Order: sequence, then C-alpha cells, then structure tokens
Amino acid sequence: MVDGKARGILRVPLIAMPVFVMTLIACGEPLPTFTPVATPTETPGPSPTPPPDETATASPTRTAVPTATRVPPPPTGTPIPTPTLVPFDERVILEILYNETDGRNWWFNDKWLSDAPLAEWYGVTTNEEGRVTELNLLSNTLRGEIPPELAGLRELTILQLGDMDARDRPCLISLFDMVGARACSNELSGEIPKELATLTNLTELQLCCGQLVGKIPSELSNLTNLRTLDISFNELGGEIPPSLGELSNLTEFNLRYNRLTGPIPSELGKLNNVMTFWISENELTGSIPPELGNLASVTWFWIGQNKLTGAIPPELGNLSEVTNLWIAANQLTGSIPPELGNLTNLEVLLLFDNRLTGQIPPELGVLPNLEHLRIQRNAFSGEIPAELGDLSSLTILKLADNDLSGTIPTELDRLTNLEILDLRDNQLSGEIPSELGNLTNLREL
Repeated sequence: MVDGKARGILRVPLIAMPVFVMTLIACGEPLPTFTPVATPTETPGPSPTPPPDETATASPTRTAVPTATRVPPPPTGTPIPTPTLVPFDERVILEILYNETDGRNWWFNDKWLSDAPLAEWYGVTTNEEGRVTELNLLSNTLRGEIPPELAGLRELTILQLGDMDARDRPCLISLFDMVGARACSNELSGEIPKELATLTNLTELQLCCGQLVGKIPSELSNLTNLRTLDISFNELGGEIPPSLGELSNLTEFNLRYNRLTGPIPSELGKLNNVMTFWISENELTGSIPPELGNLASVTWFWIGQNKLTGAIPPELGNLSEVTNLWIAANQLTGSIPPELGNLTNLEVLLLFDNRLTGQIPPELGVLPNLEHLRIQRNAFSGEIPAELGDLSSLTILKLADNDLSGTIPTELDRLTNLEILDLRDNQLSGEIPSELGNLTNLREL
C-alpha cells in the first residue's frame, strides 16, 4: 500500500540484475511489477506493511493496491542505474485525497478505499476505460488541504470540492442590503495547488466556500476549456491575475467573498461568453474598467461591496443581456450614466451606499423589466423624475438618505406592483399624494 501522505510521484529504482523482465504500463493501470531472475543466495524481501491509519477505513473490506516487488540488493560494487519515474495509479491518487481531507469523517464515503471499481466510489465518475472524469464531493465535510496529486487525473473534466449551499443561494438581495451569511460544510484549507492548471480537459473547477488562502494561481489561465471557475467564499488574497481574461470559454466567473485587493484587470473585459461575473465582497480598489462594457453575454454583474472609486463608466450601458447590476457599497462618485437606460433586460439595479451625485436620470424610467431600484444613501439632488412612474414591473423603490427636493410625483400611483417605497431623509416638500392610496400591494412606506 502506498502511504496516503505520499507526495509527488513514486520513484522505483531499477537494480542491475543479470536478467530481468519489466512490465511497463500506462498511467491509470496497476503499478508495475518487477520480476527478477531467482538466484541461489538471495530472495526478495517482504512487502511493506501499510501504516495503521490506512487500515482503519470507512469500508468493511479493502484490497491493497498492487505495489512493486522488492528487488534483491545488487552485489557489492555493482553500479545503481538512474531511477525511473512511475506515475501514480488513479486509485492511489484518490486514496491520497481521502486521507488528506479526513475521508473517514466525510458525510458520504461509500466504497472509498475498497476494491470496488472507481465508478462505484461515491462522487466518482469514470469513462469506458475506467479513467476518472468527474469528481463531485460538494458539501461532504472535506477538511484539510487539496493534494497536488489530483493533477494526475489527466482525464478529469469536472472537479467539485466546494459547497453546494454557496451555489444554491446566489442572492438574498430582494429585501436586504447585503448578501446572506456564510455557512459552509466543506472547509478546505491551504493554497490552491498550481498543479491543477495541468488538467487541460477541465471544464468546471468548483472550490467555493472553504478556508483557502494565498493568491489565485495565474497558471489557471492554461485551463482554456474551463466554463466554470468558482473559488468564492474563501480567504484568498492578492490581486486578480490579468491572465484569467484569457479564459474565453468561461460562462461563470465567481471570485466573490474573498480578500482580493488591487484593481480590476481590464483584461477581464475579454470574457465574451461569461454570464455570471461575480467579484463582489472583496477589497478591490481603483476605478471600474470601461472594458467591462464588452461583456456581451453577462446577465449577473456583481462588483459591489468593494472599495472602488471614480465614476460609473457609461460603457456599462452596453451590457444588453444584464439582468442584475450590483455596484453598491463602494466609494463611487459622479452621476448615474443615462446610458443605463439602454439596459432593457435589467431587473435589479443596486447603486446604494456610494457617493454618487447629480440628478436621477429620467432614462431609468424606460426599463420595462426593472423590479428593484435601490439608490439610497448617496447624495442625489433635484426632483424625483415623474418617468419612474412608468416602471410597471417595479416592486421596490428606495431613494432614501439623499438630497432630493420638490414634491412626490403623483405618477408613482401607476406602480401597481410596488411593495416598498422608501423616500425618507430627503428634502421633499408638500403632502403625500392621495393617489398613492391606489397602490394596493404597498406594504412599506
């Protein structure tokens, strides 16, 4: 049995013998057996005994992985040839993962460390040749570091070691200003092994909701087939590697809820196929790159709750497919670009908790699908545009804590789906229009 704490690749020395036969096999098959020609004076030694921590497993039975037969020591003075590198068997790689992530305490570890086919091990999918293609251990109480030996699973297309809950609750913003609390069942620690960047068949890398630290490996840009990169809800620091902009097949880019610093790389504007762009809840600084307006396929655009400064680029008005635009809780200045009125698919616009000024552009009144307009706690001035009364889908309108003046437009009585109307702490004058009494769905004023 190969020690579960082994690192790298197994090194087996080839000892000079008068005659020997060596069977070479490809990665993914049992480890090689060396058959020496018997001699009258020497016999092979016993196979090593597995360490105690490998004999106590979650399965009632276990068959040891074949190991190399020990070769007799050479006669005195015989030169020892250079060692040959033998790749790990995939079964051994999975055993290493099991041991290093506290597999015996996983919620589900059916058939792991047994002699059953790998396809019968919980969370493992194989192809017709028996090679591992998918590894799905979401929300399975993994503890420990990600072993770099996983890079030996050369046919792997999906690697999911994160937490399912983090993916199933993408947003709690319908009634609250901030997203929900973090609660994870998997708690992977350590750094993301850069060796994972050699898994060039990978289409999904999901390591969210843990305690991963260190920087995001720039080498991940080599995963050109990747469609999902989710390393959210960790403790990752440093800057976002600009090279990640080369992942042109990405549809999900999720780095939210980490400790990332530095500017948003303009190179991320090359992610033409990305649909969810989530880098919120970090410590990012600098301005919003106008190149992000090139994300033609994006539907969820979250860069809120950072430390971004400067103005909102008018180029964001080119995000024709966007439905959720969260730029709140930064330090942005300037006015709302009227170009945002071009976002006809927009359902949620969150700009609250910034330092925005100027008037509310009447162009926002032409967004037919807008349900949430929340721009409270800024420094907007002027009157409330009567055009906001044309937002027939609107359910939440929050304009509180600004410097708005004038009267409340009677046109707001056309917002028949409105549930929350918050206009407090402004400089508004006059009486509340009686027409607002027609808003039968209104529950908070």
